[in-house]
Amino acid sequence: MPRSMLSARRALMLLAGLAVTANAQAPRKITPMLIKNGTVITVTKGTLANTDVLLENGKITKIGANLTAPPGAEVYDATGKYVMPGIIDPHSHSMSDATNEGSLSVTSMVRIMDVLNPTAVNGYRSLAGGVTMINILHGSANTIGGQSATLKLKVGRTIGEMLPAGAPPGIKFALGENVTRKSSTQIPGGPPRRYPATRMGQEEIIRDAFTRARSYKAEWDAYRAKAAMKPVKAALVAPRRDLELEPLVEILEGKRFVHAHSYRSDEIVMLLELAKEFGFTVRTLQHALDAYKVAPEIKASGASVSAFADSWSYKIEAYDAIPYNVAINVRNGVRSTINSDSDERIRRLNIDAAKLIKYGGLTETEAFETITINGAWQLGMEQRTGSIEVGKDADIGIWNAHPFSVYARVDRTIVDGETFFDRAKDEAERAARAAERAELEKAEPNTAPSPRGGGGPPGARPTPPTGGAR
Repeated sequence: MPRSMLSARRALMLLAGLAVTANAQAPRKITPMLIKNGTVITVTKGTLANTDVLLENGKITKIGANLTAPPGAEVYDATGKYVMPGIIDPHSHSMSDATNEGSLSVTSMVRIMDVLNPTAVNGYRSLAGGVTMINILHGSANTIGGQSATLKLKVGRTIGEMLPAGAPPGIKFALGENVTRKSSTQIPGGPPRRYPATRMGQEEIIRDAFTRARSYKAEWDAYRAKAAMKPVKAALVAPRRDLELEPLVEILEGKRFVHAHSYRSDEIVMLLELAKEFGFTVRTLQHALDAYKVAPEIKASGASVSAFADSWSYKIEAYDAIPYNVAINVRNGVRSTINSDSDERIRRLNIDAAKLIKYGGLTETEAFETITINGAWQLGMEQRTGSIEVGKDADIGIWNAHPFSVYARVDRTIVDGETFFDRAKDEAERAARAAERAELEKAEPNTAPSPRGGGGPPGARPTPPTGGAR
């Protein structure tokens, strides 16, 4: 099949996946599962030895010893294994075919869900690390970026099936050097540098945007009040819709969460004060590597922190970062999480959480909270997931050893009661997949072009360089 036809076919498949909404899905019949004799790390209710967990219709229905499997249920022997809630990553860019709409300072009208790729391999790799839910954020090129998407990793399904119904919407803000781009080179004769170029410009951008949003909200409130009057005046005309301001009005109304990329303590406090001025709360301060300096202020504001475990000094803004950041925030009562911001680190969030026991002395439960229930709260999903409790979604990882061991690996990852990663099945299918890949590589669309554009036989591969600068 020609390459152009493959691209068109893939595009149609993605569009079809995006067109299906979560509400339009017919209910799937889910086989019950009884997980037997595991060490169950509930996170919120302690750790239970030799305990069973029954999953039915996508929910956790029973937790206890010697439970009986219902007819037709799969029985999984978890003897010697650890059963924990699915890991939640509050900051990811995985499975998105675009990250930044960097042309404007405010791009609140764009949606990351419109560019999600359900076939991205990173989703499956994340499942292999025990991750069941991620917060896919717009990039940090804009002071106010695009709308985020909460996704359950039901890899192999449409995007519509991955979007959990009722998940509160979010949006990405960003502060600091990623927005100002002060270190970037200005091209001679090129377009002028985009505003803002300073932190004071960033504050003005946010204040201006919410001033406009507040006026826009007042217009619509007045219109709706008049429309509710009886009789309705025939000449009543609705205000013009503004897709940029509508998400900001949702923030003012407490209906959309703000996830703000930030580093320095001064910019963190600036955003918290500005949010207080306009009457909303920042849900999460993302990265927030200087948060330990202003932890009491963050606690007082009602915001939370989602940080790296131990990444620092990779740019000027990160020079004051310390590995004790999360622990200091936890000790100050700030709800805190570990995030990946990476398709690689997302597979090792269990180890990043384990580091917090060393750096700052968090308890085992506190460390588990940073990759489970706290992340669920940051996404407004704490009543549904993030811990092993009766009535919650059956989002579970089964590990062959304690999840904080560097030798531990995931044997099963279950999302809404269905298995989406099974290590034994994966290993059994590897030979067949390798053979299929080898066959596909022989097809014309997958062969490399001839060296220097011509002259070689079909499928000839370029000669590797023998030396020189790279």
